[in-house]
Amino acid sequence: MSKFFKGTLILLIAGFITRIFGFINRIVIARMIGAEGVGLYMMAFPTFILVVTLTQLGLPVAISKRVAEAEANGDMKKVKKILAISLLITGTLAFIFTPLLLIGAPLIAELFFTDKRTMYPLIAITPVIPIIAMSSVIRGYFQGKQNMKPAAFSQILEQTVRILFIILLTKYFLPYGVHMAAAGVMVATILGEFISLVYLVMMFKIKKAFPLRKKFFHLKNGKDIFYELMRIALPTTGGRLIGSVSWFLEPIVVTQSLALAGITTVVATKQYGALTGFSMPLLFLPSFITVALSTALIPSISEAMSLKNYPLVEKRLQQALKITIVTGALPIAILYVLAEPIMLFVYQSKSGIAFIKLMAPFFIFQYLQLPLSSALQALDLARQAMINSLIGAGVKLLTIFVLASRPDFGINGVAIGIVVGFVLVTFLHYATILKIVPLNFYVRLYSIVLLITFMTSFVGSTLFKQLYEGHSYIVTIGTVTLAMTLLYAIFLFLFRILDKNSIKKLWLLLSPKNV
Repeated sequence: MSKFFKGTLILLIAGFITRIFGFINRIVIARMIGAEGVGLYMMAFPTFILVVTLTQLGLPVAISKRVAEAEANGDMKKVKKILAISLLITGTLAFIFTPLLLIGAPLIAELFFTDKRTMYPLIAITPVIPIIAMSSVIRGYFQGKQNMKPAAFSQILEQTVRILFIILLTKYFLPYGVHMAAAGVMVATILGEFISLVYLVMMFKIKKAFPLRKKFFHLKNGKDIFYELMRIALPTTGGRLIGSVSWFLEPIVVTQSLALAGITTVVATKQYGALTGFSMPLLFLPSFITVALSTALIPSISEAMSLKNYPLVEKRLQQALKITIVTGALPIAILYVLAEPIMLFVYQSKSGIAFIKLMAPFFIFQYLQLPLSSALQALDLARQAMINSLIGAGVKLLTIFVLASRPDFGINGVAIGIVVGFVLVTFLHYATILKIVPLNFYVRLYSIVLLITFMTSFVGSTLFKQLYEGHSYIVTIGTVTLAMTLLYAIFLFLFRILDKNSIKKLWLLLSPKNV
């Protein structure tokens, strides 16, 4: 089995477990601190991500690509230099930005947010920055070697620790106010990331990669390696920075726009919490598949490009797009049909049902965006990806401001703006790749998957209407989900999207010796 599929499989399994654990996190947070607390958490989180993006400087992607290339050429000295220089860069940046966020948190809360309580979760999350900086470098190194196990297991460990401490800390801090409970969630994040870093360092030492001694950082002629990393890292950072700045500005634009629409601060916080803390985690839940594919795609395409194996580049990307479409369509259909019982069962609230109904049909484009973005980075087209992200971010924020400031749209205008943004970026990414890689667009395949999804949704909706009255949420959700899954699988075989050979390959992938 190829490194690409083995790595993808490991990330798929770990990604599924991580997403389930992460979703449990969301449920615990939502039930313990409510929509208002989730709103505070989600308002502060984009600021934190912005600082992390600046600290990482796009190096994880650059490390993965350059290590894969060096491995393909058997240059282990270069691999060592890549890792050492990356650790020096991220360590220096973490030393700069960590105190800046700590000192600036009160000012950010005062100037940019209508709810000043965001200061507390911002201050609480700050110490995790240097931890994430170091762990991201080590993850990038292992991914470049196409050894996905350490990164995968570290994510599972991080989520497990986070769940335990969220339960403990939110109970402890909640009596002091919902803002303190939101800060407790951030502290739990720090502890989870720290344990994950300890595991990664242990795995690094066990693998006997390089001794982490003083001489490890005494590198001669490291300037060329630095420039090689920066050629990928800076455009990648630009793209991620655009996304992070957009995410940072999003709650600011949202709260200000909703204020113009006559919505009070507390109500706006609750509505934004329902959208970003309730609905969107459900919609992002199935994306563990495309995240795994995207992570494995970068070193795989980079290695193929370094060997000038262009047919393999096209093959890997087509495989990723097909798997994303086929596996992403069903969960979107299930979420659309079962939005109400799922929301009531998970969150014990109807807040966010309308958002799922509005956004779900378009979320397949969000899933597709990840492998397309990874392919652009692997093809040294990070600059073009950055421009695409800039256009999408600008259109998203403008759409949010125009629609959310109108009372007849309100918070729904925010959901529409988010959808417009990621759909536009996905099309731009695809158009950019077509200029370099002659991808065939399989109209028949995607049309059939669309038809199958509609038919499955229709049957599921009919069954849901019959079961919903007089049955518990869990019975309704389980029965309809099982029926839709079986019907979807049958349709895939009838229309020959899947066949016996596909199942045989999947069985080989899932065999214990390959995992």
